[in-house]
Amino acid sequence: MDRLTLSRIDEELESSEVASLCFLCRDVVNRKRLEGIRNAKMLFLRLEEKGLLENDLFLSQLLRTIRRTDLLNLLETDSRPPEEVDANPILSEYRVMLYEVYEDMTQENLEKMKFLLSNMLGRRQMETCNTALDVFAEMEKNGSLSNTNLDELHTVSLELDQQLASKIQHHMEGLTRRPQTREAHVSMDYQMGNNTLQSPEANFVSISETQSSSGGTSICSDAEQMTESRPLSDHEDYYALTHKPRGLCVVINNEDFRGTALGNRRGTQEDEKALRTVFTSLGFTVLVHNNLTAGAIRQELQELGLRNFLDEDALVVCLLSHGEMGCVFGTDEKKVDIQELKQPFTSKRAPTLARKPKLFFIQACQGSDYQGGSLPCPPRPPQEQGDKQSRLEADAGPVKGETVPWEADFLLGMPTVQKCKSFRNTSTGSIYIQELCTQLIKSAESSQKDDILTVLTRVNNKVSKGEYLCHKQMPEIMSTLTKKLVLTYV
Repeated sequence: MDRLTLSRIDEELESSEVASLCFLCRDVVNRKRLEGIRNAKMLFLRLEEKGLLENDLFLSQLLRTIRRTDLLNLLETDSRPPEEVDANPILSEYRVMLYEVYEDMTQENLEKMKFLLSNMLGRRQMETCNTALDVFAEMEKNGSLSNTNLDELHTVSLELDQQLASKIQHHMEGLTRRPQTREAHVSMDYQMGNNTLQSPEANFVSISETQSSSGGTSICSDAEQMTESRPLSDHEDYYALTHKPRGLCVVINNEDFRGTALGNRRGTQEDEKALRTVFTSLGFTVLVHNNLTAGAIRQELQELGLRNFLDEDALVVCLLSHGEMGCVFGTDEKKVDIQELKQPFTSKRAPTLARKPKLFFIQACQGSDYQGGSLPCPPRPPQEQGDKQSRLEADAGPVKGETVPWEADFLLGMPTVQKCKSFRNTSTGSIYIQELCTQLIKSAESSQKDDILTVLTRVNNKVSKGEYLCHKQMPEIMSTLTKKLVLTYV
C-alpha cells in the first residue's frame, strides 16, 4: 500500500482512535512493538513489518471496527478476485468483542470497574488507565484476561451493566459451541457413466476461474493388466493399482480459526469439494475431517496408521490449513510438524503400506516472505561437461533379503517453497490445490499416461507463471517414490 494513502488516513485519525487501533492489533504485533506509538503512521510501519499492508484487507477491517468507514474510500479498489494467504491473521472475534464493550462503557462504569479490579491489578496501575482498553491491556498483562479466560471480566461486568455482561457471555458461549474435533464426511465412489460424474459437486474451478471440469469415470490403473484397460509397458516400473477402491484419500480441511489470531480460511471449502470430486473419480474412498485441532490431527493420523491397508493400493492425505515453515496449524493455533504427519505411515509403523505410494498434499503457508520473480538470462550454447560422476562404495556387507526403507514411497506436494506464503482465492479456492485438481483430471483423461511427478511438474509450471497480489508462488515437490505412479481412468 502506498505511503501517500497511509499518510492521508493518519491525518484523519484522532489519538484515541490510534490507541484503539493499537489495542486491536495486539494479537498480530508484539506488545513491546506497540509501546510508544503516538500516531497511525508509526502503527502502519509496524504492520508493514508483519506484511499486513500488502493489500487493504487488514486495514479495512481495522477501520470498519472503529467505525471509520468514511476512510475506506481512500484505500485502493481492486477489481480482481479476492486472494488471501494462509498465514495473514485477521482481527479476532475476541478482540473485536472487547472493543465493543469499551465503546458501550460509560465513564461511571469505567471508574467502578477500575475500583473493583484495583486489588487484583494494583491501584497504581488502575490510576494510569484512562479507558477500558487500558484496563483490558493490564488484565491481559496480569494473565487474568484472554480469549479462553473471560470469567473475571464477566464477573466484574455483571456488577456494571447487564448488557455488557451479555455481550461477554455470548462470546464465551460461542467458544464452547465451536467445533473442536472430528466432523467427518465420507464420500464413497459415485456411480458413473459416459465419463461424467453424476455428483452435484462434480464441477470445480481452476486457477483461471473460467475452466470447469466434470471429471470422468475414474478408476486408477497403472500396473497389472485388467480386462477393462490396457497394461502399461513395463509393470516393474509402476506401482500396482488393482483393488477397488484403489485406496484411501483423507482430507483435513481447517476453515474455522475463531478465537485465534489466524483468520478463517474462506474459499477452502472449494478445495475440499475439488479434492473429493477428483479423488473419488480416480477410484479412491474419500474421507473428510473438518476443523481439527493440532491434537486431533495427530490422533486422526495415528489411528489411520493402524489401519490394515492390505486391500488398498495407495494412501493420499490432503491437509488444508494455515502454516509456517515446516509446520501446519490446528484450529487451536498449535503447530504440527509436516515431517510428523508422515511418521504413522512409514514401513516401520505401517507394514501393510510398505512398497505402496503415500501422497501428501499440503495447502498452507511456509513462512511470511513473498516469492519474487526475475527475468531469465538469454540462453547460451551448451558446453561439454567433464565427467563429474563420482564412484560410491558401501562397507555394509551383503544384503540378506530385500527390505523397504522406512521413508520410502512418500511424495510431498507443497504449495510454496520454504519461508514463503501461498495464496488462496476466497471465492474459488487456493491457487495450488485448484491447479493440482485440474492437472490430475487432464492427466487422467490423456492417453499419455503421465506419472504423478510429471503432473506435479506441470502444476509447478502453471502456478509459477501466475501473479497473486503482485507476488509469485512457487510450489515444491519432495519425493522418495521408488516407482512411477499413474492415475488414469479405466
